[in-house]
Amino acid sequence: MAETLSNLFQQFLLYMQSGGFVMWPLLVLTIILWYAIGYRFHTLKRGSKKSVRVLIRKYLTGKRQKTKGLIDRAIVDAIEAVNGKCDGKRGREIIEDLFFPYYQDLKRYRKVISTIVMVAPLIGLLGTVIGMIETFDSLASMALFTQGGGIAAGISQALFTTQLGLVVAVPGLIMGRMLDNKANMMELELEQIKDILCAEKGLDNEI
Repeated sequence: MAETLSNLFQQFLLYMQSGGFVMWPLLVLTIILWYAIGYRFHTLKRGSKKSVRVLIRKYLTGKRQKTKGLIDRAIVDAIEAVNGKCDGKRGREIIEDLFFPYYQDLKRYRKVISTIVMVAPLIGLLGTVIGMIETFDSLASMALFTQGGGIAAGISQALFTTQLGLVVAVPGLIMGRMLDNKANMMELELEQIKDILCAEKGLDNEI
């Protein structure tokens, strides 16, 4: 087992070295990207699959259950605020203040993901350019091998960096769009919670 892990680690190092120094920033971006995706995936758990209106009426009648996601927690917190803290003049504003951390959670790491998805292919392209320069330098001197590795190393660097840049960006783009769509739907549901509760409790004092 230890020998297998050692061989895999050696192969990984060879792969990273074949792509040149550009591979290491791409590796760091990969780790950050999947941490951000994992965080958003965990944060954007909705909870119950029932509609917002059904959940609110269920909780208002005292049928409480364990909260499993962001929307469940938002409803419970909003009802507690309405029942215990709100006055008839400031109900909507208090709920909006209460929901501010929820909106922050919905947006957290969104820009990080979109930035990495945009930057990773460009860094891969930089590695491609560096690899092609190495290749043409070797061709100009008619050297198969130089201090930088020669033609073979230049081609490897050009291909590996492009490959890794796309491997980072494409899944990140797909997952990022899916999570953004989910976050947008949950933002709309938070607005629904405010509207329904204010209507149910007569707190909507907007002119």
